[in-house]
Amino acid sequence: MPTFDKSKPFESDYERLTPAERRAFKDAVAKFVVDLRRGSFRKGLRVKRYQREEGLWEMTWANDGRALFRYGPSIHPGESHVIWLRIGGHEIFEDR
Repeated sequence: MPTFDKSKPFESDYERLTPAERRAFKDAVAKFVVDLRRGSFRKGLRVKRYQREEGLWEMTWANDGRALFRYGPSIHPGESHVIWLRIGGHEIFEDR
């Protein structure tokens, strides 16, 4: 099973999400986990490299819902470790 960590900015961002936005993100993460284990992401999540900074990735979880993440060292051999960095709308890209 993939493992996850959250940055302090992510935690602050997450607290500002509405309950509906939190549910949408959790639903997207469930799909994200399935796709991580499968080895490819479905088009609907629009997972792609973040163009402005090496080693970062972005995922779309709603029309204006984005999450930035990076991969960290594997905690369990053969499983991905994801570190969530920011979450919210397009404004999360302005602070980079």
